Amino acid sequence: MACNYEINIDWSHEDGAFVADVAELPGCIAHGETHDAALANVNDAVELWIETARDFGDEVPVARGGF
Repeated sequence: MACNYEINIDWSHEDGAFVADVAELPGCIAHGETHDAALANVNDAVELWIETARDFGDEVPVARGGF
């Protein structure tokens, strides 16, 4: 599944890892040792976030069109 949500990835000195978050999906955050790992992990998190929202009947925000 391609992620069309805007993803922000920053280095966290505190965590010693890259941290990726999806602002449009509250609480959808992942990390990785590399930029690519954080991106892959957050894409997995997006899929799980959407699946969980649908399971609970919650609204899934429409992606504004990240990458």
